[in-house]
Amino acid sequence: MYTSRRLPAVAALIVLALTATACGGDDTGNSDETEPQAANTPSADDAQNGTDDTLTVYSGRAEELVGEVIDGFTEATGIEVEVRYGDTAEMAAQIVAEGDASPADVFWAQDPGALGALEAEGLLATLPSEITDLVDPAFASDSGAWVGVTGRVRVLTYNTENVSEDELPESVFELTDPEWAGRVSWAPTNGSFQGFVTAMRITEGEDVARDWLEGMVANEPQVFENNGSQVEAVGRGEVDVALVNHYYLLRYLAEDPDFPAANHYLAGDIGGLMFAAGVGVLETSDQPDVAEQFVAYLLSDEVQNYFGSETDEREFPAVSGIDPTDLPTVAELDPPNVDLSGLADLQGTIDLLNEVGAIQ
Repeated sequence: MYTSRRLPAVAALIVLALTATACGGDDTGNSDETEPQAANTPSADDAQNGTDDTLTVYSGRAEELVGEVIDGFTEATGIEVEVRYGDTAEMAAQIVAEGDASPADVFWAQDPGALGALEAEGLLATLPSEITDLVDPAFASDSGAWVGVTGRVRVLTYNTENVSEDELPESVFELTDPEWAGRVSWAPTNGSFQGFVTAMRITEGEDVARDWLEGMVANEPQVFENNGSQVEAVGRGEVDVALVNHYYLLRYLAEDPDFPAANHYLAGDIGGLMFAAGVGVLETSDQPDVAEQFVAYLLSDEVQNYFGSETDEREFPAVSGIDPTDLPTVAELDPPNVDLSGLADLQGTIDLLNEVGAIQ
């Protein structure tokens, strides 16, 4: 952990809330309990002493995924970028703790809850419509405080030797039917799952979310700690269907094209929730124009195609009209309209999971 002083109470609360939403290791090829590691980057004091033409970015996305993109910005503009890599939740708390003294110009977060927390604290500037209008509405804060850069979608990963796609449900709510008893896996302590349940509470209401969770518990799902172990179990035939994010399977297929599993997308359903990895400009930045230039670069065709087509773990481009390779389009997925900033409020979800016995 890079913090060197005791965080104020509000920052500590953000760490508590966002630790659940930060899907550890989502940006790397490792299993999702692995935290991003800090790179050899300048300290906060060094960054604060930088020149005005040096942009300071706090990145909750791992260097191995986004380092090439950031280098590309410098090559295209001549603007140097100093980057601090680390855990998204801890960085959000650090920005709160630093307050007006924060050296950060831009915060690039792995999940929308972290951006929502900073938005709630009034720490993010409103982006111009020329930027926010570039992205699909599913990828932006309603207030314009941040925009998504890419998205990850919830899916049902299924064993293709045990289940045919026409047997699979079109809604996550159908998984409580008796025919799925003992055949489905989930990871109720995992951040992405808890973010999904939070979105269900927001869109469908507390009673619907409670009924679904109780129905799932009654169906005795197989319990795992994370998404990667679920996909492995699907491939071994130990479970028929897993509730995970789409890109985990892509990792296994990149290594073994014959891996016996496929993703089933729940178009238009809360079970097909789209999570955004997004970016915001700090209200305290002394070079907002340069920071906005960086955000616009992340939404350029070149960068959007890189994430959607050139990485093994393809993500969904946020910009409308740019389609990923070998994945459905955002239009085809028709993700539910959820204000992703609201996913920072997780305590009710954790309480509910405990109440219904999903977390022991």
